[in-house]
Amino acid sequence: MPAATGGIETEFGVYVHIPFCSKRCGYCAFATSVGKLDLAPDYVDACIADITRAKKDGSLPRPTTVFVGGGTPSLLPEGFLERLLGAIDPAPGAEVTVEANPESATQDFFSEAKRSGVTRISLGAQSLAQHVLFDLDRTHTPGAVAGAVRAIGEVGFPTFNLDLIYGSVAESDADLAATLEEVLYFEPSPPHVSAYALTVEAGTPLSRDPTRHPDDDVLARRYEMVDDRLRAAGLDWYEISNWARPGHECRHNLACWRGAEYLGFGCAAHSHFAGERFANVSSPERYIERVRTGRSPVAWTERLEPDARALELLELSLRTRNGVRSAALDEGDPLLADLVSFGEGRAVLTRKGRLLANEVAIRLRVGAADGPPQGAQPLAKRA
Repeated sequence: MPAATGGIETEFGVYVHIPFCSKRCGYCAFATSVGKLDLAPDYVDACIADITRAKKDGSLPRPTTVFVGGGTPSLLPEGFLERLLGAIDPAPGAEVTVEANPESATQDFFSEAKRSGVTRISLGAQSLAQHVLFDLDRTHTPGAVAGAVRAIGEVGFPTFNLDLIYGSVAESDADLAATLEEVLYFEPSPPHVSAYALTVEAGTPLSRDPTRHPDDDVLARRYEMVDDRLRAAGLDWYEISNWARPGHECRHNLACWRGAEYLGFGCAAHSHFAGERFANVSSPERYIERVRTGRSPVAWTERLEPDARALELLELSLRTRNGVRSAALDEGDPLLADLVSFGEGRAVLTRKGRLLANEVAIRLRVGAADGPPQGAQPLAKRA
């Protein structure tokens, strides 16, 4: 079982999905449930029972990283988060992250999170322009973001990150520039910012309205704006969509990009464990019923062949500042000349390469895969 030392090579993660939302955003393709918060008591009980079963059968070591995402975990009634994290029992020194939305992230919620061992808050700001928030179907105001950041500082978390989404048709370059300035002048100033291009996902209201689809050239320009401003403020990129001050990178996400194992609990939660990838049933009702009746909540499982897994590891590593081994790409390929920087045995995406990462990824050579994380050992398959 992985050693719980906190090193990236030996991380073992737990993800818990909280599906409840007050409103579904038009771009969101995640498994979320609106108007079902009354299920929260039974749902959290089911998560705890599922976690307890995994611990009893030996398939869940004490995790070194925990991520409670959604959905909107900050909608959970008081006491539920504390019970959930108590059941997980993270290893000493673990990173414990909880997502929160500004409209529901109260001082009481943050206080409970800190008391429960949470070390990192991920706050979904998306924008600080009200008309952009409206176009993204968000229900909070820019003032709510500022208030949530103040509360994070007052409660005293070791770190936090702010999530942004750029590329809405309602957004101008000036809107994004103003958002970045305001974000960086928050007190406390975010030591980590994630900035995601607005993506059209199949089956979402956004996908059905072409007039709201983002323009690729605009997205590229906005990405460069984000990169310029955040790096000037001392936040360096460490993954295509993530910037942080040294020491504030998200260990949970880094571990996933490095291919570490993790188990997911809750509806629609995915896992990568013992050479397999699997996911739970997608609705909270079915998840509750499966666990309550003693059945596995897993809906599907796949085992990756060695070459497929090796390619996946390369694709994930390519997205990071660490890049891949130089041998994984042809240094003499003229198409890579300004997309990849070669040096010291590594191949790392340039900024232009980050914008065209998929073009670079299709040129990866599987035989040069970095392999599984150093020090990782196989674990027993989860029942």
